[in-house]
Amino acid sequence: MISLLQLGAELGSELAPCEDADFSAKPITGVHVSELEDPTPYLEGGELLLTTGMPFAASAALSRAYMARLEAKNVHAVGLGLGPWLRSVPGHVVAASLAAGIELAIVPDGVPFQNVTRAYWRLATRDDTTNLMDSLGTQTALARAAMRPDATSAVVRGLAQALGGWAAYLPADAGAETVWPASTSALVPDLRSESIRFNKAGVPSAATFEVHGQPVVLYPILVGTRIHGFLCIGSGRTLTKADRQVIMTVSTLLALRARQREVIVGTTNALGAATTKLLLHGQGEAAHMVAEDVGLGELPNRVRLLGIRLSPGDDPGLAARAAVRLVADPGLPDLAASVDTCVLRHVQDSILYLVLSAAGLGSSPADSERDSLEQNAMLGVSALEEPEVSGSLAAALGDPVSLGEIPGNLAVLRQAVLQAAPGRLVAVSASEDARATGWVRVLADYPRADLLETVRAYLRARGTWEDAARALGIHRNSLRHRIAVAGGLLGVDLDDPDVAAHLWLALRREESGLGPR
Repeated sequence: MISLLQLGAELGSELAPCEDADFSAKPITGVHVSELEDPTPYLEGGELLLTTGMPFAASAALSRAYMARLEAKNVHAVGLGLGPWLRSVPGHVVAASLAAGIELAIVPDGVPFQNVTRAYWRLATRDDTTNLMDSLGTQTALARAAMRPDATSAVVRGLAQALGGWAAYLPADAGAETVWPASTSALVPDLRSESIRFNKAGVPSAATFEVHGQPVVLYPILVGTRIHGFLCIGSGRTLTKADRQVIMTVSTLLALRARQREVIVGTTNALGAATTKLLLHGQGEAAHMVAEDVGLGELPNRVRLLGIRLSPGDDPGLAARAAVRLVADPGLPDLAASVDTCVLRHVQDSILYLVLSAAGLGSSPADSERDSLEQNAMLGVSALEEPEVSGSLAAALGDPVSLGEIPGNLAVLRQAVLQAAPGRLVAVSASEDARATGWVRVLADYPRADLLETVRAYLRARGTWEDAARALGIHRNSLRHRIAVAGGLLGVDLDDPDVAAHLWLALRREESGLGPR
């Protein structure tokens, strides 16, 4: 912004302050020339008004009325051009300008008003160039920050520092917000509430509102037509053109990051679905290799299979989120955290299957419901604002099983899902025969030793180490090691009579060709 002090320095003797006065650093928004008695309808406020004094210099009353009108319009300065009309500045003009708080500048005789106007725009061009260079430097720094692992935090912090205020990024899915400085975190609930309101209204561009008396500007972060989040800014001042350029850069960087996350999530979901499909069809070894090769991590040894009934038009992701809020059978654990982080999911025959790690499933459903309500209250989200799914949604959760036992329990789980009452999450006990059939698969798929034949010989010998080792032609210590591996792999004690009985029958069915392979 150009000040009268800068303009006076630029023009030198062509624009001088009134006698016994100095120019201030008060900014002026432009230069306007008028000889009208009341030029205020053509002014916006903040200008330097150039005039020869014809409308008011003839009397003190006219001068006071003229300056009062300019004061009401918030005009900052008057440039009085000397010449044929006025040879010197009348005292009543000086008094009227002082009374109105308007700076009085003198344009000497013979100096065209156009010189003043040109000088103003010359300074404005330099100022814009400086701001642009500063803006480009800031944008370059922000672009570099976007390459860091903590890109969102770095970009939000850089924006807040560039504007001299605060900034916050709020993901549209109610994920963790990014705020700088940290002291602004107290505003997050109100910002969330406003962002939800604007999201429902489908705001396509920036919006302005007040939070605790502070003006806040909200920018939606769009990828295509979908809103991924909201950038909220409080600068405590009027934003300049250069500020807006920096904000647009940050919005673009955040949109690019959102798109990257979208691609990564889509790829991860596709790989997770492929791995889950292999598990559902009994291809445990292949599932392990796929998960390891594509970076999904090591598959859990013990899992619980969650089946969710879908209706035409249901979004699987929303259905999974809604399933954790269904009325659950007594004793079932809270599934919210496990479902949110689960990538092993696949839709098959109108049922969404999720393979959840059996270890560390959450607390009680009551605790989960209370935590969910507290979180929604903190974010300003009511239950009515949760994603809608069909009213026939129902789900079933199976007992902990090994990965190899999944196919054997699939039919029982599917039947339970299809028969579950709408709005219910039911428990499904694993079939002992199905579990034992799954154990046989796991033993048969083990690549480093013939565990299937080892366990068969051990059970046939009724747990007698010497007889089983002799039948296999191996040392007794080797037999002990293999049995320990088999028990750990299945998650059971092979000396348990119930386990041994069901596993022996499954081995007989496999041997006779009656068991599934």
